Amino acid sequence: MKFKFRFAYYLFGLLLGVFFVIWFLGAKAESKGVAFCYLPNCRVLQDLRKKPMDVTPEAQNILDESWVNLNDIKNTLQYGDVDFSKSNKAFKKGKVYVIEGKTIHNEEITITMVNYTDKVVLENIEKK
Repeated sequence: MKFKFRFAYYLFGLLLGVFFVIWFLGAKAESKGVAFCYLPNCRVLQDLRKKPMDVTPEAQNILDESWVNLNDIKNTLQYGDVDFSKSNKAFKKGKVYVIEGKTIHNEEITITMVNYTDKVVLENIEKK
């Protein structure tokens, strides 16, 4: 058999195998609510999202100003970017994380959160 026919059979089998792996593993992941989350930014945001959140009085004062609300904070925890140069530092028996995101009105915000083992505390919210 010529090389081009062997190569075509190989590619066909490889394509068929990849299709089945994606189909079976994709259905399994979707049914169990599993998402690909192995990158550092995704892992930190996922850890912050799954814990109960407390709000400091300073952050509550900023939330009361009504230019930002808790939905903006939740969206930032879903789609934001963690600034690792300012984050992962020890603070009051927890670790500080600085996350950049946007509000519903497309204003850039920076939130500061302290991650404890059992909860997350929203420390500060700033406009950029």
